[in-house]
Formats: sequence, structure tokens, C-alpha cells
Amino acid sequence: MDPWSRVSPPLGEIVPRRYRGVWQRSLLQTPEQQDDTTFVRWLQLGHWHADLRIPVAARSGMAVKPCFPYSPQQQALLALQQGFAGVTRIDTDNQGEVCTWHRLVDYQPPGPSPDAGRMVFETPDRLIETGVHGVYRETWQRLPDSVGPCIALAEPKRMSGRPGQRLFLAGRYLMRVHPCQHVWQPDFEISFGVLEAGQWRIEQSTRPELEGCRLGCSLQRVDEAHAQVELDGAGPSHWHILEWED
Repeated sequence: MDPWSRVSPPLGEIVPRRYRGVWQRSLLQTPEQQDDTTFVRWLQLGHWHADLRIPVAARSGMAVKPCFPYSPQQQALLALQQGFAGVTRIDTDNQGEVCTWHRLVDYQPPGPSPDAGRMVFETPDRLIETGVHGVYRETWQRLPDSVGPCIALAEPKRMSGRPGQRLFLAGRYLMRVHPCQHVWQPDFEISFGVLEAGQWRIEQSTRPELEGCRLGCSLQRVDEAHAQVELDGAGPSHWHILEWED
């Protein structure tokens, strides 16, 4: 079963505009640890989200940049990474707003509890999340230039049976999510970077050999339901529009 198909329209209430954009986690605090070094980016659109988390240890143990297929030692380091994508729901109760991230695809095996946090805006671009099903506190800062176009695109179904790619754009930041049929497989890709002047520069990825690459990328709306996508030298193809807000 294609994991992306576990949700279908209608997707529920649209996420409030104040949440849109790309958020960088600056601090995680739990009873056991404090982390301000892990690379974390949460991209939020009107319905869809994508999230990438790469701890320093997942890269510091690699003497050279790996190439796929990875060695057993490299796979052990890459297994420290996290990332997921799906749809977001915001609920309000007498204590404020609760954000729930419904993960349709996940780099790691699913956890025992829903991914939900109680959200408080300290400023329009600074957000504090505290755990609903766990004890933690996360500080998020919205990246400049991430408020703008909100686009989510789905690649047509692949004949190979592997789930298709998704592209998520918020402002000038683009994420590509290409899951596998089974967890955990090292070719599961979540990549994050800046799209500018027809070039997508990948900053971080679950596939470390892609980091630093510049890929040609063009997204053009064709009609209400389709967009023409040209990516990484591949010829133009029509993808399904999940969201498109200029």
C-alpha cells in the first residue's frame, strides 16, 4: 500500500497562516538532555508538512562523504537521522492550541504516541512547543524568506511500486521527500535546501551524498490540478497539485 494514500481529501481545517513557513529548532530540552546542535527544519504549508532532523553524530563519524550503497558503519550512523512528512491539524482547547503532525511517511519506525505539541507564539517568528504525550520543550524560529508561495506536489504513481516523490515549497525553501516501501531503508530521502533562479541547492539530506548538490528545478502550474515539474535534468512531467498558493 502506498503510504501517501492513507489520507485523502478533505484534509480538515487549513492550518492558520501564522504557522506557515520553515521553522528552525534552536533548542530541545527534556529531563535527560539539552540539544542545540541537531539540524532541524520543519516546513509547514496549509495542510502538508515535512520535517528533517540530522544530529551531528550522524555526520561526524564519517571520514569521507559516503556514496550509496552505504557500508554497515555508515548505515549505523545514518540510522540516527529522523524525518517525516504528512498532514497537520491544529486544535484549540481551554489551554490554547495543540498541533498534531499526522505522519504518513517516516524515516524511523512510528513511535507509541501521536506526535502532538502545545504551541505558544512568543513573537510572530518565535514559537515554543511543549509535549502533550511526553515531557519536552522545543524552541522554534521561523527562517527569513520562508513566508511566500506554499506549494505541495505529488509525483504520479510509479510502475516500480515504490511510493512517489513529494515536493514541498515554502517561500524560497524546497524539500523533497521520497520514501521507501519499508522502514528502515537507507535510500529513503528527505532533502532540504534553497530554490533560487532555477537552481535547488541541497543543504542537508538523509542521503548525505546529495548535500551541496545544485539541481536544476522548475515548477510551473498547468491547471488547477497539475503542474509541470523539471528536476535534476529529467524531462518535464506533470505532477498532481496538493496545494498551490502564490
